Amino acid sequence: MTSAKHFFGKNVRFLRERRKLTQEDLSQKLDMTRVKLSAIEAGRTENPASNDIILFSDFFQISIDTFFRVDLSKLSELKIRDLEAGNDVYMTGGSLRVLAVSVDKANKENIEYVPIKAKAGYRNGFSDPDYIATLPKFSLPTVPQSGTFRMFPTAGDSMLPIPEGADVICEFLEDWTRIKPGTLCILTLKGEQDLVFKSVTIDLEARTFCLHSLNKAYSPYEVAVSDVLEVWKYHSYQSRDVPEPLSDIQNVSKSITAILSRLERIEHKID
Repeated sequence: MTSAKHFFGKNVRFLRERRKLTQEDLSQKLDMTRVKLSAIEAGRTENPASNDIILFSDFFQISIDTFFRVDLSKLSELKIRDLEAGNDVYMTGGSLRVLAVSVDKANKENIEYVPIKAKAGYRNGFSDPDYIATLPKFSLPTVPQSGTFRMFPTAGDSMLPIPEGADVICEFLEDWTRIKPGTLCILTLKGEQDLVFKSVTIDLEARTFCLHSLNKAYSPYEVAVSDVLEVWKYHSYQSRDVPEPLSDIQNVSKSITAILSRLERIEHKID
């Protein structure tokens, strides 16, 4: 039986270089010989001493399980900072959910685009860095630098007035328990649906997501929390469609809203 591959030595070197420390710098900080540190980084120490493992974990603020199991060089800077801040579920004995992302030459996260042809395979490949690497990538100045964003194509008319075929940009949510009722999200689901774009309300007691379409012709439905693989919060959308001209009723409604808004401002000035 072959031993499982681990990334301990590679991760030590990666984290050391990320902090711009020489081997001599780090060995002094850890009260360790440079020769021992060099051997660990090179993978020549097959079974590092437990005391040394704890030293590295405490110094870099990365859990021991993550140190061994996850190739940190494959993660974005944002995710590494998350781990250093203590947002590492291995610390609490859970199972690490590593979001696969790609980065540009400046180590900034790209926005990956999931084309229609790739949607069918996304459910199986969403956590695979090799699969994510095959997706088209771009950046937008209007999207915040913090956070992880992805673009998904929409189909059908269940989310009108957002046009059919629009491309929706969303932000990845690690903690979906705090989203407000009625938040627009794209969910990656188990089963036949794969990706759905809905207004989401969570029932934590029942452990269900209640999904509503903006188009009232579609009835709401529920999915179990256990069937949800990812939650992406709506940020914006892009579409080639030109909006329909406003109807006479819509124009009247818009004018009334504008008048009421002016009256409210006048009242505030008088008060």
